[in-house]
Amino acid sequence: MRILIISDAWEPQVNGVVRTYQNISRELRDMGHEVEIIGPNRFRSCPMPGYAEIRLSLFAKKKLWSMMDAADADIIHIAVEGPLGWAARQYCIQRELPFSTTFHTQFPDYVAGRVPFFKDAVRKLAIRYVRAFHAPAQKTFVATQSLEDQLRQWGFKQELVQLTRGVDFGIFHNGPRTLFTDAPKPVLLYAGRVSSEKNIEAFLDLDTPGTKIVVGHGPDLEKLKRQYPKVVFTGLQTGQALGDHYRSADVFVFPSKTDTFGMVLIEAMACGLPIAGYDVTGPRDIVTDAMLGVVHDNLATALKRALLAPGTREMREEYARHTYSWRAVAETFIKE
Repeated sequence: MRILIISDAWEPQVNGVVRTYQNISRELRDMGHEVEIIGPNRFRSCPMPGYAEIRLSLFAKKKLWSMMDAADADIIHIAVEGPLGWAARQYCIQRELPFSTTFHTQFPDYVAGRVPFFKDAVRKLAIRYVRAFHAPAQKTFVATQSLEDQLRQWGFKQELVQLTRGVDFGIFHNGPRTLFTDAPKPVLLYAGRVSSEKNIEAFLDLDTPGTKIVVGHGPDLEKLKRQYPKVVFTGLQTGQALGDHYRSADVFVFPSKTDTFGMVLIEAMACGLPIAGYDVTGPRDIVTDAMLGVVHDNLATALKRALLAPGTREMREEYARHTYSWRAVAETFIKE
């Protein structure tokens, strides 16, 4: 089959959305399908205000529609509620073509968090925005049961299909601890975007022994470096280097309250780490056994208990291997 994916989040961005489609497309090609991904890198674009690494293709409709005509795809998937997504949605509606979408991002919470004086009103408007975007889709993929329940509460009427995420076990696996060997223990690790919506300061403000490590980059990196001089900020890490950072920690701390899943959680699990996070969508769907870590309304409590989690690193890696397969994700993605 010919599969076309349109995504406003694509290379050279580094985030969970991009990694999701990189892995799905690899598996689909290995299965013998043709896959084309259209992202902002193929158009003139401008930086998103306040987040320069994200590029927006604002006037791409004509070129995008020509590319979609040429693709003549059997399956069209629209990944993100951005300018390319809206243009692709209009194309499919006008030509009466079925398409699927994925709810990747807690957009209403992100937007509301940036306008605290009108938070509730803005959040309601943003919910209407994302509901309208996804409504014409033949089906919308969601990562977890909690997210499906949330979207039903928001009034989503179309078919919702659970599409989890996978792990690249060539990179993320248990193994020797090669980094931070002289750092005070325990080693407490966060990995992901360094931006306000990730609530990183809730982790950095914890009064706890050990060494706090932040892996990643983003618009808040320099500010947080100045605010927290005792924290180790490694910058962006990828591939085996990222896996080494996971393996060298004692626990993975996930302070975000607005992720729909959190791929870093299952990557950390595959490297043997227990997880500490809030009891919200994403962590509560992944941390389903005591050996995997703890979710709690109080992050300090979750961290303290996660450090005492039963089980072994080998057990967590084995659980991840049996639970999170990119091949299974790809098969669900193209299932009628």
